[in-house]
Parts: sequence; structure tokens; C-alpha cells
Amino acid sequence: MLRMRTIPEAAAELKANDPQTAVTPYAIRQMVLSGTIPCIYAGKKRLINMDILERFLNGQENSGVKM
Repeated sequence: MLRMRTIPEAAAELKANDPQTAVTPYAIRQMVLSGTIPCIYAGKKRLINMDILERFLNGQENSGVKM
């Protein structure tokens, strides 16, 4: 099952897992807008796969996802 989150939810989940994280909703939004992290749209909301985001943040930039 995919763990899809909105940008604010993704940032909150990262913060819950690591209270010292410097990753903000703005940073995630910029990654999405630049095409670094893929997203899907649900209405006006952008949904991000948390597994892909976490792999990217762990240094595995090419996570096998094609855009």
C-alpha cells in the first residue's frame, strides 16, 4: 500500500520521526516543483509517496521511479 501524503502531512511525518529535521514543507514543495520528487494531483493537492521521499532524503536519488 502506498503511503501518499500532502506536502504538509509529509513534512509533519518527517518531523515526527526526526524532531531535529530541517526539511520543511517549503523544501518539499520546491523538490516537487523542480521535478526532483514526483507527485500526483488529487484536485489541487499534490500527493507525495513517502517511500520515494525518504529514499531521496537518504541519498538514494534514483529510486527507480520514472516520471
